[in-house]
Amino acid sequence: MKARRALHFVFKVGDRAQTARFYRDLLGMRVLRHEEFEEGCKATCNGPYDGKWSKTMVGYGPEDNHFVAELTYNYGVGDYRLGNDFLGMTVVSSQAVRNAQKLQWPLKEISAGVYETEAPGGYKFCLQDKDSPKEDPVLKVTLAVSSLQKSVDYWSKLLGMKVYEEDEGKQKTLLGYADDQCKLELQGVGGAVDHGTAFGRIAFSCPKEELPGIEALMKKEGQKILTPLVSLDTPGKATVQVVILADPDGHEICFVGDEAFQELSRVDPSGGKLLDEAMAADKSHEWFAKCNIQKPSA
Repeated sequence: MKARRALHFVFKVGDRAQTARFYRDLLGMRVLRHEEFEEGCKATCNGPYDGKWSKTMVGYGPEDNHFVAELTYNYGVGDYRLGNDFLGMTVVSSQAVRNAQKLQWPLKEISAGVYETEAPGGYKFCLQDKDSPKEDPVLKVTLAVSSLQKSVDYWSKLLGMKVYEEDEGKQKTLLGYADDQCKLELQGVGGAVDHGTAFGRIAFSCPKEELPGIEALMKKEGQKILTPLVSLDTPGKATVQVVILADPDGHEICFVGDEAFQELSRVDPSGGKLLDEAMAADKSHEWFAKCNIQKPSA
């Protein structure tokens, strides 16, 4: 197995303006690129929707060496129902804590110097009031699992992740592909995992040549493949190959060919401007208000 990298987590968002404010003004991330699409993704990157949507990548640096957030916005959806599947993203940044206090964004101190807050839509974030590490302030993503051992076996034995920490008492295991990358924390919840309609997706890159092998291994082991190996086009940019899997609890996992993805994921200096222009041009909320109806919930 060659080098694999943790890339991003996908969030479905219903209010782009407030979401952009949270990631830019509170967390201190920047827009890395923004893309608009007229129809749904072949790999359901925007969920099970066929209409117009957008993708905005935000982070502290490029995906070559940072874990970022992918914000997908469906023009016809106002909000999504949260489940118990996504338990939080941990960010180490005293500046983010100060930003939250300045913006009067709700913060809850859960232990000394550790705060819990929510992005628009209810997604939980854990902010550690410390100087950000040079590598990447995004420390880990925590997902709920119904059987910790079964999930650890899946992620470590089938997907090749290294186990960094185990806490049987708290039913937690920390895994990752490299010391200097964002980690995946699995948290046993002692019951079923509900993905709601807001369910996200975690993405990793690997050499393109590994993708057929990942798909073949999942078939051999009787594991779920949501999207067999497929090529995804982005207008004017690189075409990438992906395989989409589901772990034992249905968490979606995307493996993408690294060579083309490195070309696709280059930071676009005009990304923030493109997002601002798209938000200004979006009249969907006004249309629903004019018709005296609420923008649909998913």
